[in-house]
Amino acid sequence: MSASCALTPSVRTELFSSSSKRSIFPAQICRPRNKCEISRREFAIRGGIVASGVSVMGTSSASQGSERLAFKPEGYNFWEWRGHKIHYVVQGEGLPLVLIHGFGASVFHWRYNIPELAKKYKVYALDLLGFGWSDKALIEYDAMVWTDQVIDFMKEIVKEPAVVVGNSLGGFTALSVAVGLPEQVTGVALLNSAGQFAAESRKREEADETVITKFIVKPLKEIFQRVVLGFLFWQAKQPSRIESVLKSVYVDSTNVDDYLVESISKPATDPNAGEVYYRLMTRFLTNQSRYTLDSVLSKMTCPLLLLWGDLDPWVGPAKAEKIKAFYSNSSLVHLQAGHCPHDEVPEAVNKALLDWLSINVASKPASPIVLET
Repeated sequence: MSASCALTPSVRTELFSSSSKRSIFPAQICRPRNKCEISRREFAIRGGIVASGVSVMGTSSASQGSERLAFKPEGYNFWEWRGHKIHYVVQGEGLPLVLIHGFGASVFHWRYNIPELAKKYKVYALDLLGFGWSDKALIEYDAMVWTDQVIDFMKEIVKEPAVVVGNSLGGFTALSVAVGLPEQVTGVALLNSAGQFAAESRKREEADETVITKFIVKPLKEIFQRVVLGFLFWQAKQPSRIESVLKSVYVDSTNVDDYLVESISKPATDPNAGEVYYRLMTRFLTNQSRYTLDSVLSKMTCPLLLLWGDLDPWVGPAKAEKIKAFYSNSSLVHLQAGHCPHDEVPEAVNKALLDWLSINVASKPASPIVLET
């Protein structure tokens, strides 16, 4: 599930800006709150298509018998990057698509997308460092670590022009990759992406200083932070807790099953998982203001597709509208789903993505590229 849909889904407080005020959430989802109202503790443990005015409801793949990526406890393929083992999946032939999961998730969150997209394209999905079946490296995590990882993956493994698709944290990573490797990224698709605009980041910084930094981070010594976050991590990795969090962000929880829960809980058993969690919570997630949506969008040149779950209790449709208004070379498809539309309504997502690719990317000849050796 999305980085956000997983172990620490309240990653909302730092990663997401929810400006929508509409009461569009169904009864089974708790009342949406502004991200500034979400507490640090909650953040730590919570871990149909509407286009051109026409609304079509998406349906869950679990009830439709769609193809699903086989779950392999041992993983699929591995690539060494900077001394660390990186897990990835590759299926199909044709123009490459690179899928990037969200916070706390893995390649298995694309379980209903990979088989279908691979019928027409060569599909890659990789686990970001620190997540999934990739190494739980004890490094100083920063948004650019994952950007560098995906850029190198594209240079060394993909080796040709590709479209990058990202959900949640993976969405912002996709944008950064498009800016860092413009000669190889021919398009970007975002599903309920993380990231804030500069003005929102400044407000977030002020809120952090008065609420988080002043009353939690500064008063506590590192030893006590470790104790508290250690307990929260233990809570967050329990299968029952993971299931509860997932159901809070899936409008239709049909696909919240044992496969999905295990794909999130298994990586959390790694001996280094707790330390990675601590570093993400105390360093990465409290230092996001340096990277803003407008800073990357202003440098991007390729087509952009926004696939947005409008019923997301963390990142509402207003954010998608703001991105579209800022970046003219973009298309927006509204989905009747929550924060992880690719897993909740995969058929709708697959169709919308395939339609967009056929018009905006696949029909255009790729420019030759020269990759550094």
